[in-house]
This record gives sequence, C-alpha cells and structure tokens, in this order.
Amino acid sequence: MPGSDMTDPRTRAVDWLLCDYGQVLSTAPPPGEWDALRHQAGGLPEPEFHAVYWEHRPAYDRGDLDVADYWKLVLGRPVHADRLQELIGIDTAMWLHPDRASVEAAVRAGTRGLRLAIFSNAPVEVAAGIDRLDWLAPFERRFYSCHLRAVKPEPEAYEQVLAGLGAEPRRVAFFDDRASNVAAAEQAGIRAFVYRDPGQFDAIG
Repeated sequence: MPGSDMTDPRTRAVDWLLCDYGQVLSTAPPPGEWDALRHQAGGLPEPEFHAVYWEHRPAYDRGDLDVADYWKLVLGRPVHADRLQELIGIDTAMWLHPDRASVEAAVRAGTRGLRLAIFSNAPVEVAAGIDRLDWLAPFERRFYSCHLRAVKPEPEAYEQVLAGLGAEPRRVAFFDDRASNVAAAEQAGIRAFVYRDPGQFDAIG
C-alpha cells in the first residue's frame, strides 16, 4: 500500500523473523578450530572425524544423548572428565563466531517492528553458549532442539516453535541454510527461505 508504515503491524506481511543460528547468524567454524577439536579427540583422520562427529549429532542435538555419551561414540571409547571438558569447550566456542552483516540486517528488521527469534539444532552445551552472547540480545525468543526434544526437519520441532511464538504460520518468516529444513517449515505453513545473504532480511517486512 503506497505510503503505508511498515512499523504498523496492520500493514506487515509477517510479525516474526525466525532465524536459524549456524551459518545464518554465525559463521562456519574456522578450519583451525576444527583441527583443534579433532586433535583433542585423538587425532582421527579428518574425513573419518567429520563423518562420526555428524553421524551422532542429531541424537545429541535432540537430547537423546548426553555429552559424555556423544563423545564416547565419536571417540569409540569412554572419555576422561578432563578431556571431556576440553572437548566441550572447543566444540562450543567454534560455533560462536558472529556473521556481523547477518546480525545487523536482522536487527534492522527489528527496528522495522518485526520480532526476532532463533530456531537452532543445538545440544545443551552449545545452546548455553549461544545464550551467553551479548550480540544476540535483540533476539527475544530462542528455540533449541535440545529443549524441544526434536530436531529440524522433524515436524514436531516446528509445531513447538509456532506454539511458543503464539503465531500463525504465515505470520512467520523463517530462514535456514538447509533446503530440507526450509521445506519442512513450508509444510508447516511457514513462510520459509533458504538463506543466502543478509539482503534477504532487509526485504522482509
């Protein structure tokens, strides 16, 4: 509508900007930090380490595995408490690097009147690390798979997020870097987009 005020909720297409966290609001872990984690895990060859790390990650993200059981599966043996704490520290820290341009674009959306939320597959330890980040303060709601006990792209995860937001699906704009997660959101009736660049946030209103 010409001359409409985009901050007026009556004129906006959506109320919520719902963002995936990893590789949307944050950058991918730097190679050196992957190497440090792999070294702490016993120096498995890189392809083997990445394969076993991701094989068991959904169960860890969902909360089916606690952190000790997850790393026991990755390493193939029980993990001493001191090494476990080192693994937790590296594994958490490497996911906490901001994509400044993306965060700034999301904050601009917030100044236009959209409410900001995060929806991430993350285990308890990483979720706690994310929640300590000052640069995510504008995101008033955070939904993590470990608390939902469901991971994207499982339908139950989206249902719980919509209930938590108290929003109609079409009043939510969701961005994720994985097409499968976007497709599942669309099945739930959410306006969903594969994330490519911060300009996508600027186009939401």
